[in-house]
Amino acid sequence: MPEPRVPGGGSGALELPCGETMHARDLDMGLREFDCGCGDRHAVVVDVHPVSRFVPESIVDVLRETVETDDEFPEFGTPHVMGIVLEEFPEKVAVADVSDDGHVGYALLWVTDFDSRRLHEIVVELLVELMEHAVSHGDETTASRFEEQMMAFDVEAFVDRYREEREFDSEHDTAV
Repeated sequence: MPEPRVPGGGSGALELPCGETMHARDLDMGLREFDCGCGDRHAVVVDVHPVSRFVPESIVDVLRETVETDDEFPEFGTPHVMGIVLEEFPEKVAVADVSDDGHVGYALLWVTDFDSRRLHEIVVELLVELMEHAVSHGDETTASRFEEQMMAFDVEAFVDRYREEREFDSEHDTAV
């Protein structure tokens, strides 16, 4: 696994939440986390990672249909998910815009203070909150039913099962 290093400067230089410094070019697009010099593991997300990394494609489809975006991205995607994470945990996420660096294969990079498993749980929790908020603006019966279902929803069990189905031990996972 790559180790963080002090970059030579320029685009892609990133100070991690733990205080270590690294460069975007040290990270492979398929990498989901790495062992840091601080002793912890940090999750890695790039803009080309699909939202289905965290939730099934059927949920991604619903989110794309219902969440309107007002930015340069045409539909709800990983940049929006990571924006929600960044908003909730501003000191726990480092972000780099490497859109001018053709060597990395992605435009946006996020490295979190969390490992990939904990980030996965956080993303699911935040997406559930987003869906609860959306449902609360709809039919009262639907909102009540959704709220009941979410009370019984076990985020940790979902993440365990989803990661098992996605085979996250390999960097070559496929959508469920």
